[in-house]
Amino acid sequence: MQFIRIIIFLLGVICVLLFILPLITHQILNIGNATGLIAGILLILYGVLARTIHTKVHILWGSVLGKALIGIGSAVIVGCVLLAVIISFRMIRTIQTKPTGDVMLLVLGCQVKGTNPSLMLTERLETAKKYLDEHENAVCILSGGQGEDEGISEAECMYRYLTEHGISKERLIKEARSTSTRENIQYSKDIMQKQKLGNKVAIVTNEFHEYRAFQIAKKQGIEPYAEPARTHWWLFPTYLVREWYGVIYEKLGIA
Repeated sequence: MQFIRIIIFLLGVICVLLFILPLITHQILNIGNATGLIAGILLILYGVLARTIHTKVHILWGSVLGKALIGIGSAVIVGCVLLAVIISFRMIRTIQTKPTGDVMLLVLGCQVKGTNPSLMLTERLETAKKYLDEHENAVCILSGGQGEDEGISEAECMYRYLTEHGISKERLIKEARSTSTRENIQYSKDIMQKQKLGNKVAIVTNEFHEYRAFQIAKKQGIEPYAEPARTHWWLFPTYLVREWYGVIYEKLGIA
């Protein structure tokens, strides 16, 4: 029992360190690392207070109401873990859906720092450049509007980056109205229809985001393929957990 308590405590410490790193280094705080921090703190508390917790649970189990509360709590925890595992499995399966031939590329926007791409947007742009270099006949839609804290639109930022890195401007189409993944794909589909670009598209976004983008694209009648960008290890846990919520919101139809 002591060994298990130590393992749980150490897992909690690792969890806290992983999810607090984006907050300390880049002031990133969202539902992803907030959830991770809470989970880590709970694991640490359990590791320290396991005997006290077990005593309280034993007392609670002595009443009908207590048994009901313990049963509901256990079911919620197991349900959340299973849901996270199922969503993660589908994410892994989605990123293996690779395009064949010169399929049109769609790069989903991400935060712009002033007029420069953020780290995550740079990851997507590096993936897009690699694809466009390897598929010389492919054209590319750059999708992303301008937020209040951004100096230029995400589409313009991506356009500047790719042209500065040797991609011909004739191959790039800017979509600078969208403010969400849903709008990214909806407005890009409008462009595809107007320019008769077909309905097949390779989506460039971070690996954790591909599954939700696929679901939205399929609803729009688009045949999607994955060109996932690799997320830096210290950002991945935070945005993976955040994306679990995003997938659930999408399934529930919450904008």
